[in-house]
Amino acid sequence: MTSRIPRDSRLRLVRPRPLAAAPRAVNQRRPSRPAPRPPEGTPAPAELAGMARSGLAAAARVAHWADAALRPGRDGAHPDGKGTLSDETAERAAADLDLTVAQIRADWDTARLAGLIEVHGDSARPGWRLRAWHRDDSAVLRGWVALFDAWSLAYPEPVDHEPAAVAEVVSAMPQVLSFLQLSAGPVPVAQLLDLLEQRVTELRTERCEIPYGPQLEPVHSAAEDTPLAPLLDWALYALASVGALTYGDGQATLTPLGSWAVWVKLEQICVAAQSPAGNIEQAAEDMLRGCAQLRPNAARAEYRAWLAARPVGSAVTELIDAARGEDALLRGLAFEALRVVGAPAEPDVRSVAEEPALRPYALLWLAEHDGVDPEDAHEVLTREEATWLWVDTAAAVADHGEAPMLVRHLESALQPTVPALLDEVRAVGHPRTVQVLVALAAAHPDPALAKAVRRAAFQVHTGGN
Repeated sequence: MTSRIPRDSRLRLVRPRPLAAAPRAVNQRRPSRPAPRPPEGTPAPAELAGMARSGLAAAARVAHWADAALRPGRDGAHPDGKGTLSDETAERAAADLDLTVAQIRADWDTARLAGLIEVHGDSARPGWRLRAWHRDDSAVLRGWVALFDAWSLAYPEPVDHEPAAVAEVVSAMPQVLSFLQLSAGPVPVAQLLDLLEQRVTELRTERCEIPYGPQLEPVHSAAEDTPLAPLLDWALYALASVGALTYGDGQATLTPLGSWAVWVKLEQICVAAQSPAGNIEQAAEDMLRGCAQLRPNAARAEYRAWLAARPVGSAVTELIDAARGEDALLRGLAFEALRVVGAPAEPDVRSVAEEPALRPYALLWLAEHDGVDPEDAHEVLTREEATWLWVDTAAAVADHGEAPMLVRHLESALQPTVPALLDEVRAVGHPRTVQVLVALAAAHPDPALAKAVRRAAFQVHTGGN
């Protein structure tokens, strides 16, 4: 019997690691190695960022409109918590931006997938990438890569095809994209279809399970009868819709952005901002970004020097303001810097313990400050708070880390099984849930687990069950 549906897949458990250490793991880099050079002819990062800004211009326009029009106290996203616009808000945006309601909804959806908009319950707010849109090329490129990873959510899925077959095609497309990248030019669709069929066959063979007991006849699944040509057509149109390739006249060609993104994933490197010079003279947010590439001891030395150069009260205020931002990495690093501050920061940290986004970090800080062993500090968190922190840390890893680091982060989850983890992640309502699950599905080498995570991302994205 061939199994298509992952059952109660067990996580590979490792020795329990305190969640207090989770944010610190983001800047635990492997020993440095020479960065591989992109293929000859790859545009410079600034040029790639310009292409990404152009491709996401409509989404960024809606996001900027949302920043101005959907602030707290104003009518925002629909109160069902699904991130969909109410009819009244969509019509108002269409009138303000001189677009159709359908265009507004499509651009809103793209902005969410690219991390330009984050939905918190019944309100929307700009993501950290939008704040950095005009000054940080790496933030723009990461936003586009987030959309690239979510290509199967960005374009309507075929309605009349077996869901298992659709999932197999999504799982097989990385190899198709790799072939396109290596080809460095137009590839006939017929050749891509042959490759897709081979890869899907391999996936089915890898997931084949030999049942216990006698079998009267082989079990045949509906997915095996599904023709793959229409699904390849859907996948290529979907990838074209996010700007990863061009598709027409029976051929497909990666765009420069698409080729670069596939190369980045093949090399498992991240595009991150370089640590700026003069961290001590920077504002808290820029200082923390500069320290993100440093090892823990070097970062703590930088925090001490930065704190010594300014009054402790204003320094603590700056760090907490940085922690309130949309970048989860900065949130974790800000509390690392507050650990260096020590007792003078206690009143301020205690005052933010009721803010949902900061509560897990504040509770861990206070527990350690009160003398609790860092290995045991995570016990002060409720299960929901611990899960929220797991998602927030995963968002930091997805934005600033390498794919293997995100896979390793899965092993730190408290939940004993993948289904249990996905259920609790969906329930906790973190605004970056979809992006985290999409990134995890794209990074994980296990096709069955990646399929389950991708399905959960789709359900969160659509508000389904």
